[in-house]
Amino acid sequence: MSLTQTIQTTGMSVLKAVLFDLDGTLLNRDESVRRFIHDQYARLKGHLTGIEERDYVTRFIELDQHGYRWKDVVYNQLIQEFEISGITRQELLDDYVNQFQHFCVAFPNLKPMLSALKARGLRLGIITNGFGELQMKSIHGLGIRDYFDCVLVSEWEGMKKPDPALFHRALERLDVTAGTAMFVGDHALHDIQAAKRVGMRTVWKRNDRWEESEADADDSIDDLSELIVMR
Repeated sequence: MSLTQTIQTTGMSVLKAVLFDLDGTLLNRDESVRRFIHDQYARLKGHLTGIEERDYVTRFIELDQHGYRWKDVVYNQLIQEFEISGITRQELLDDYVNQFQHFCVAFPNLKPMLSALKARGLRLGIITNGFGELQMKSIHGLGIRDYFDCVLVSEWEGMKKPDPALFHRALERLDVTAGTAMFVGDHALHDIQAAKRVGMRTVWKRNDRWEESEADADDSIDDLSELIVMR
């Protein structure tokens, strides 16, 4: 069933706003991390003596857990496992915070989709868990900040998904009700189920970490361009 059909058959209110998760929804974080960590190794390999690039990259990605483990923990573990002594955890972490933005990869059709939604007069927002500086740098790295009327980052808001208060705060900033807003995300629990509890329409961006039944969204997409058909 298309998004348009979903709205027609369920009698949903006229859509006024669309809110998005960031990592895994707009930002192809897995690919971004792969590109960054290869580059970090190449730039800092003089400090990583005796460590093969393949081992460094593979272990970083494993420890990162798709972004759910903060990088100070990741780098601490890397230093212990590889017995790194040529560079400190803080130096590696600072490099990540400062350089990751240059390797941000968008999912296909990101900007055309955002442009199409803005052209229809929809208000747009982002609700993302994470550290404020890093998440804002990622948004700027994608070149999409100007599309959004509000951006809520958990660190700066003092709460994180799936807390319903964070969703309500975003709706207040957009000056819309839950029944006229849609949330698009990739996490079945923190994005889709959390937004449903608030009363928002939900669209799950499919991925291999969740079953469609776990998300139980109003609709599901594989490509961001599918959002353009909604009314």
